Amino acid sequence: MLFNSFAFLLFFPFVCLIYWLLSPKYRNVFLLLSSYYFYMNWQPVYGLLILFSTLVTYLCGRGIQQHTPPHKKKIILLSSLLINLGILFVFKYANFISSSFNDLFTTLHIKMEVPLLDILLPVGISFYTFQAIGYTIDVYRGDIPAEKNFITYALFVSFFPQLVAGPIERAKNLLPQFHRPHIFDAVKAVEGFRLILWGYFMKVVISDRLAVYVDSVYNNISHHTSITLVLATVFFAFQIYCDFGGYSNIAIGCAKVMGFDLMTNFRRPYLATSVADFWRRWHISLSTWFKDYVYIPLGGNRCRKSRNYLNLFITFVVSGVWHGANWTFVVWGALNGFFQIIGKITGNIYEKLFAGKRFRLSPKISHGWNVITTFILILVTWVFFRANSVADAFCVFDRIMFSHGRLFTNNIDSLIYGIFFILFLVTIEILQEKHEGRNLLLENKRAVVRYVSYLGLILLIIMLGVLDSSQFIYFQF
Repeated sequence: MLFNSFAFLLFFPFVCLIYWLLSPKYRNVFLLLSSYYFYMNWQPVYGLLILFSTLVTYLCGRGIQQHTPPHKKKIILLSSLLINLGILFVFKYANFISSSFNDLFTTLHIKMEVPLLDILLPVGISFYTFQAIGYTIDVYRGDIPAEKNFITYALFVSFFPQLVAGPIERAKNLLPQFHRPHIFDAVKAVEGFRLILWGYFMKVVISDRLAVYVDSVYNNISHHTSITLVLATVFFAFQIYCDFGGYSNIAIGCAKVMGFDLMTNFRRPYLATSVADFWRRWHISLSTWFKDYVYIPLGGNRCRKSRNYLNLFITFVVSGVWHGANWTFVVWGALNGFFQIIGKITGNIYEKLFAGKRFRLSPKISHGWNVITTFILILVTWVFFRANSVADAFCVFDRIMFSHGRLFTNNIDSLIYGIFFILFLVTIEILQEKHEGRNLLLENKRAVVRYVSYLGLILLIIMLGVLDSSQFIYFQF
């Protein structure tokens, strides 16, 4: 079930109403059933897959908790990791590896073919698998006690607002919330509905409008010139941000209406002053997951510089692989790691060059320059993320540098709307950055401004939104 579908607009109010009417002791059971209904709307059989992953990690958590000798605890943890990563491998990467071998055999003129599996990628499998794995590791480390109630743990893995595309919640944040009795809080509900409204605006008005132009260009690269490809790449940067950021806002808002607090997943990423800063603002739940469960176990920065750089690079390559079974994502992850390493190496070069000298850029100019250069570097990585193949990505760079011509204007409406709403979004986020993250339209102290903003966004969604229930980009991961 998609957030931007008519079915969800009926489903969510119904769930909220029943949830608040029920006795607290029945609410978790009701939310669990609702979450499975929500997920099984795509493919009912995959409900068994999430149930199996839930059962495995629940039993492994209990096994680790029960005063097991250290070596047996490690065996239980490894069993949990192997089973869950094995499921992820079969459904997400098996055909990718088989196809890669087939391409290699074709290149080498070897008459051999690896068969492909006839399976569909379950929606959200990477998200709920990582959430369950994180729980098992936390229990093994002693950071949290194992959850005894299977219903509560199953709800933690499958909680419908964040099930399909995050945020990837930590057990220590979300699990305790299922044990607390929730009392309806009107202030919290209003905050939730604001996030939902802003999320829908980001998705259907900005992202889906931009997608029309981006798809028409990136699916026919050889027929486009430099200016069009640059514009399409900038559009894609905001398309994916508004798509995933919109989803996260809707998810966090839905949870908040029911009394739950999910972690912030985006914090104005295109105002970042370095690639490292970008990843402190973009998909925060995933970047912190990789930091805690991959980067730090590899040694983090508690080692010599060369090893630290390698740890950082490995972490982002793995992050790229997590995003999708395509070499474009591997390159995307590697570039993000490489840019961060360069940033670490050259971090203090400006201070060293101009230390004690009269000529220094003003803080505002320096900050603006850092934001612009970071955005350009991120755009380079987005080319690989959006391109259908690595060859297509290099074709984009080739045509940007050497192919000149007029701007592609066949989708003139999408072009004009795209530019206008990007400027609008950037303006709002610059103001948010200056006012501690407060949206000065939806959270304005003056009631008239708030209500006019609510009405304006609703009208924009109805009049200019692409209301075709298009899938969210991160559902494929």
